[in-house]
Amino acid sequence: MPEETRTIGYICPVCGQTVIAQRSAFQLAAGSGALPCPCGRSELAFRQLGDRCEITVPCLFCARDHRAVCANEALLGEKLLALSCPASGLSCCCIGEEGQVFRAMEKLERAVDKLRLDDQTDRRGTFLNETVMAEVLGELRDIAARGGVECACGSADYGVKVGYSSVDLVCARCGAALRLPAAAPDNLVELCARDRLTIPGKKE
Repeated sequence: MPEETRTIGYICPVCGQTVIAQRSAFQLAAGSGALPCPCGRSELAFRQLGDRCEITVPCLFCARDHRAVCANEALLGEKLLALSCPASGLSCCCIGEEGQVFRAMEKLERAVDKLRLDDQTDRRGTFLNETVMAEVLGELRDIAARGGVECACGSADYGVKVGYSSVDLVCARCGAALRLPAAAPDNLVELCARDRLTIPGKKE
């Protein structure tokens, strides 16, 4: 008799590709594990807490990790479990039966494609939260004007890449990046509390 499996899906917030894989019920219930994106820059993680499981999902929509705790009975038995992004209201992770997950991920991909299309054709939809993005960019300019942006490699030269829900500071010397979420009011509060921004720098 084949071992029962569960299908897991999410969209990588870094490269944008859909990641779908299967894990056995034993793998999910036995301990901690991860489902990495092939690009190597994001992963979905799960950690066992007795009769419950904590799931951590990287979110495409707000550039933050979302955590949820669910009963193992639901994790292993429900036809479809979906973890949603509070900022966008859209699902960022689906777990369940193979057919259910594939259909849910196809629906999510269509929603993402529509957001990208709107981003290209409607300036009002350029950012997930236009007000927060404008405030974040303004605060970033203030920090930069005080000389508060640097890279761990020693360079003070950097570029700014503005995305749909985040801002990346990219070191001009080593290419390392620091991502600043810019989708929710908390993102702005966190940025305002920082006097300096240090890009991590790339390891040799």
